[in-house]
Amino acid sequence: MGKARSDDLRERVVAAVAAGMSRRQAAARFQVGVSSAIRWVTLKAETGGIGQRPRGGKPRSPLTPHTDWLVALIVAENDLTLAQIGRRLLDERGVRTNEASIRRFFKRNRITVKKNTARRRADAARRGRGPRFVEGQPTPS
Repeated sequence: MGKARSDDLRERVVAAVAAGMSRRQAAARFQVGVSSAIRWVTLKAETGGIGQRPRGGKPRSPLTPHTDWLVALIVAENDLTLAQIGRRLLDERGVRTNEASIRRFFKRNRITVKKNTARRRADAARRGRGPRFVEGQPTPS
């Protein structure tokens, strides 16, 4: 993707074309792309300005308006799967989405659900250490 050029350069290219130079000649003289010179001259003729268009845009996630509801849902029921959250979104809010969208939404908004230590898996025994035990189980003597 090309970089945005300054308004000063755009004005000089448009002024050169207005003075009688072809768009290709103006592009070569100011070392810009031919298509850029063509777009700038057309933009000046259509709108009267040559300013840069804003980059970026609105957030595309359909879940953004439902952020507060999703956070409240996760706080109330932190053991829901992504599929269950998707079904709840459809049933209660009328939003049809998939698990990948929900996962991206949570990642983008840094929403995580930490499991408590009682639910952690028992690790495999490692070399040089004794066996590991699950929390809450008596240790062998």
